[in-house]
Amino acid sequence: MNTVRLYIRSMGILLKSQLQYPLSFLLQTLAQLIMEGGEMLAVVLLMDRFDHLHQWTPGDLYFFFGLMSVTFYLAECFGRGITGNFPSMVRTGQLDTLLIRPRGILTQVLCSAVDPRRIACILVGTVSLILGSRMSQVEWTAAHVLLLTESIFCGFWLILGLFLIEAILCIHSVKSVEIANAITYGGRSACQYPVDAFPRSLRTLFTVIAPFALVMHVPASRILGKPIFGWPAWTAWISPLTGPAVFAVMMLLFAKAMRFYRSTGS
Repeated sequence: MNTVRLYIRSMGILLKSQLQYPLSFLLQTLAQLIMEGGEMLAVVLLMDRFDHLHQWTPGDLYFFFGLMSVTFYLAECFGRGITGNFPSMVRTGQLDTLLIRPRGILTQVLCSAVDPRRIACILVGTVSLILGSRMSQVEWTAAHVLLLTESIFCGFWLILGLFLIEAILCIHSVKSVEIANAITYGGRSACQYPVDAFPRSLRTLFTVIAPFALVMHVPASRILGKPIFGWPAWTAWISPLTGPAVFAVMMLLFAKAMRFYRSTGS
C-alpha cells in the first residue's frame, strides 16, 4: 500500500508540474486530439468506401478502434516512465541513482513520468466506443459492462508488459531498440481492426506473441454478438487474463535483465 500511495503522490506532483504552463499543455493536448482524430477519420473513410470488413459492420470497427485507443493510451499515460524515461536513464547513467534507493526499480521508473496529454486520445477512443456501440446496437447488460471493464483493465497490463520488452533490450544494448515498437505501437495500429481480417502470420503474432486479440478482440466480439474464432462464450472471460500474465512474465525477465546491467559511467 505504501508503494501505491507513493505512486499516486508522484503522479500528482508530475501533473501539477506540467500544468504550470497551461497554454503549452493545452496546445500539446490539442495536437494529440487532432492526431488521434485523424486515425479515427481513416476508419470513417474506410467504411465510406466499403460496407463491411468480413463480418464486421462500421459500428463494429468503431467499437474495436475505441477499445484499443482507450486501453493503449491509458497504459501510455501512466507507463510513460518505461517508454520515455528508461532508455535515457540507461544511456546517461541516471539509472545508477535509482539502484541505491529503497524502492524497486520498476516502481521508481513508473513514478518518473506521466503524460496527461493522452487524455485527448482517450477521449477520442471513448467517443468511438459510444458511437460504435450505438451503431451496432449493443445491449449493455451488467455482464457486458463487466466484460468491457475486464478487457480494458487486462489490456492495460498487457501493454505495460509489452513496453517492458524495450526496457529489457535497452539494458543489454544501452540504446533504445526500435524493433520493440513494431510490437507495441505497430500492434496498436494493426489491432484497431479485428484480427481475423489479417493474414495468418499476423493473426498468430497478435494472438500468441503479443496477444492483443485475446485480451481485447475476443471479449469485444462477444459484446458485439459476433464471437471471433468461433470460440465458446466462456473464453471471453478467460482470455483477457493473458494480459496480466504477460506483465508478470515480463517483470520476471526485467528483474533478470537487471542483473546484467552495467553502468555507462556517464
